[in-house]
Amino acid sequence: MIPQKFDVVIVGAGLAGTALAVALGGSTLRVALIEAQPLSLQWPALSDDVSSFDARVSALTLASQQWLQQLGAWNLVAAQRTAPYRHMQVWDGEGTGFIEFDAAEVNQPALGHIVENRLLQVALLQSLSRQHNVQIFSSTTVERYERDAHGMRVHLNNQAQLVTTLLVGADGANSRVRDWAQFKLREWDYGHIAIVATVATEQPHAATARQIFRRQGPLAFLPLRTNTPGQHLSSIVWSTLPEEAEALMQLDDAEFMQTLGRAFEHRLGAITATSTRFSFPLRARHASDYVQPNIALIGDAAHTIHPLAGQGINLGFLDAQALAQEVLRAAQRGLSVADESVLSRYQRSRKTDNLAMLAVMEGFKRLFGARQLPLRWLRNSGLKWVNRSAVLKRILIRQAMGAAP
Repeated sequence: MIPQKFDVVIVGAGLAGTALAVALGGSTLRVALIEAQPLSLQWPALSDDVSSFDARVSALTLASQQWLQQLGAWNLVAAQRTAPYRHMQVWDGEGTGFIEFDAAEVNQPALGHIVENRLLQVALLQSLSRQHNVQIFSSTTVERYERDAHGMRVHLNNQAQLVTTLLVGADGANSRVRDWAQFKLREWDYGHIAIVATVATEQPHAATARQIFRRQGPLAFLPLRTNTPGQHLSSIVWSTLPEEAEALMQLDDAEFMQTLGRAFEHRLGAITATSTRFSFPLRARHASDYVQPNIALIGDAAHTIHPLAGQGINLGFLDAQALAQEVLRAAQRGLSVADESVLSRYQRSRKTDNLAMLAVMEGFKRLFGARQLPLRWLRNSGLKWVNRSAVLKRILIRQAMGAAP
């Protein structure tokens, strides 16, 4: 079989990988996107029942929203279902520390948007369908990779072979591209299990994202949009110790809702309904390098962090945006898209920021998990002090939104 030739082959059609393909669309580059799962351009049926919502949601920053707008995906998903959050409240469940942010403090209509991953995926795929230089291989797995004189050769399970100058691993935290290329990886277990679900509450969320730091781990309530009067829904991310997570997953719905309400200090009244719960272990990962000759990693294939600040997909989008800019610039200048200078610039532009975010998340986890009295006093005093400083709060808000301070 004659190999098909591409300039860029992206393995993994998750949010970051698909966004990269869209960003490279409309160019002179020949791009392939490979995904093991079937892909659909059809919107799912939506209702305001808790079971209708995707348990996987993303808290998109203003910077991510603006890039998705450029890609032609934002208006598509916004027409379906997104939930802006205008306020944010964070407090210490072990003390009196409290901080709140308001979009009005930086003259913005919202701090960010909560978006269901499945809806964002369809929006990106619909945007991608308009790009004639991108070929999608869905329901297709990679059997093996090998280097050859042209760069990389990708063997698919349908006997097809793709030859490419640049191979991009966007295939998630357990990346096969990363493992095959033997990228060095630093990883450690956070010691937490995350439980996610959609819940209904007695009181409205008032477009506010809320997070309590409990000794066992953080619990977040993220607002969701509904059109049914009196229906108040939130997506929860409950990170806790393995033994507590196991016990929570074994509770029936009524017991789980009561336990959840107590853990959240009944800030939104009683929990009145819950969807199916899902759980997964939390691990930190960071590749020592994001690039090798003819290979680049983006998103979770390069780094995963604790979900307590909801920054995972925003970092993945920044990776995809940076790599797309470097690749398109190289093509315009007549350089190879896998030129060492091209890939090095991508790595330099993203590695420092991603490492800094990884360190911040680890620091937060350790600080709020500490039992020592001096550290408890420090975190409570620190939250109160920041909450009283309008200037510092504006800086933090802009950074959280992905904007310049």
